[in-house]
Amino acid sequence: MKSNFIVNPGKKEIVEGLGKKFICRAVQTSVVMPCDKLEDIVKKFAVPEIQPGDVVFLSEKMVACTEGRAYPVEKIKTGFAARFLSRFVTRTSYGIGLAMPQTMQCAINEAGLPKILLAAAVGAVGKVFRRKGWFYRIAGEHVAAIDGPCSYTLPPYNKYVVLAPLDSEAVAVRISKLLGGNSVLVVDANDIGCKILGKSDKNIDSELFLNLLRQNPLGQSAQCTPIGIFRPICGYSLG
Repeated sequence: MKSNFIVNPGKKEIVEGLGKKFICRAVQTSVVMPCDKLEDIVKKFAVPEIQPGDVVFLSEKMVACTEGRAYPVEKIKTGFAARFLSRFVTRTSYGIGLAMPQTMQCAINEAGLPKILLAAAVGAVGKVFRRKGWFYRIAGEHVAAIDGPCSYTLPPYNKYVVLAPLDSEAVAVRISKLLGGNSVLVVDANDIGCKILGKSDKNIDSELFLNLLRQNPLGQSAQCTPIGIFRPICGYSLG
């Protein structure tokens, strides 16, 4: 029987951060749809692989999809402001970001038009001084976490806009209880960076796990691995 507990191609199985070593594996699941319940996905695919002491990390995209925060592009109605502002966003090879009216409209819906206008103005000043990230400092993490459609994303989400989870911290706490106390992180990771959006315990060392997540172990295309596990080799505790 094929195992769903894997190391994605090009990723390391043994990772090290701040002098601590972990086994790092991903959990392959079915394609998570808005009708799925997060707890059911975790129980079916992750629970059989989890051991005491494992640190479990969940893709924010999977969490958001189970919360109904994934929208087909063609169903997003855009206003003038979204169509206008999206023209000034730089497109990159790593993702479309807010450089399309539909993703910009979602940003406006999340943060409100006044805040997005302020963020755009601050971002424009940042470009003058060659400073990156000023837009998102004002717009906030929920806007920064918006994922637009990409050709390399697993279908059907290659034609969806996916927002950030409503409350990543609460999700991490809830799933930790489901697992009997294992530490849980909700992460926004890609090939250019990562963020921890929520953690089940405030004593979890964010710096350590940001180091471990730098290789983006869940992948960024069609791997279908929205859950990962860090298993300590030399021991890890919240204390």
